[in-house]
Amino acid sequence: MSSDVTLKQLAYFVALTEARHYRRAAEHLGISQPSLSQQIAGLEAVLGVQLVERGQRGAILTPNGREVLAQARRVLEEAETLKDLARDASAGVSGTIRLGTSPTLGPYFLPYVMRHLHTSFPSLKLIVRDAAPLVLQEELLRGQHDLIFTQLPVRSADLEVERLFREPLKLTVAKDHALSSKSEAQDADLTGQGVLALTSTYVLHNQIVALCEELGANPRQDYEGTSLDALRQMTALNMGVCFLPALYVRSEVSPDTGDVSVLSFRKDRFTRSVGLVWRQRSAHKRTIEIIGTIFRSVARDKFADLLTPE
Repeated sequence: MSSDVTLKQLAYFVALTEARHYRRAAEHLGISQPSLSQQIAGLEAVLGVQLVERGQRGAILTPNGREVLAQARRVLEEAETLKDLARDASAGVSGTIRLGTSPTLGPYFLPYVMRHLHTSFPSLKLIVRDAAPLVLQEELLRGQHDLIFTQLPVRSADLEVERLFREPLKLTVAKDHALSSKSEAQDADLTGQGVLALTSTYVLHNQIVALCEELGANPRQDYEGTSLDALRQMTALNMGVCFLPALYVRSEVSPDTGDVSVLSFRKDRFTRSVGLVWRQRSAHKRTIEIIGTIFRSVARDKFADLLTPE
């Protein structure tokens, strides 16, 4: 048996910890369960410590296993970085970038970015996946994304942030709400209002809750939406008021036939900050810089009347 730790052993060990079960991990890896067990046993033999306990609840990490897991993930990330560096150096702006995006942003902005990228860099492939911002951040740190497009702030010493633009948040009320006849709402209009918000996995949730505390509004505790559509539909039923991002409003709410009324709030100076985030040690920094330039050009060329550059 080899006396060296292999990347395969580390990758299988990480896969086991994520699946928490030998059979499920083996199926995910496309290998037999005995082969997986052999690789884990080999890693334990080389390191001289037990990493995993088998129990009724599946594979359970030992204290040593938890320490090795953190190191294993770092080693695998560095190995992937080496491969990415080689690919980028030989191919230029090409290859595959895994982009995570918030569902409150991606559908209303990314199509223009994708078209621009396809035209300018046909060899560059962008794989896009939606998730809530806090989920995106965790997945980025675990290496599941190369880059995320999300509401800020994102706080981590391991991540870099490029601020792109500020987007107004529009006050939205039911058609038969007392405020529906107004074009602009004042702070006093929110006092005592029930305000609907997304779940706490969205940065927007904390922003709305903070505004409610400031103005004496009442964040609805009995309902938290999982999508902007859900918030709009609840608002249309006069279950409360809500704040919807301007990009969403332009795309999904018709000023004439929409099911809600949309008001400016604080002269559109109540905004959210949006940007790109990536790992500090990313091997794709040159490509990310180019992608960031395209994001900015889309904001400038398509939404100059709506978004404020940062």
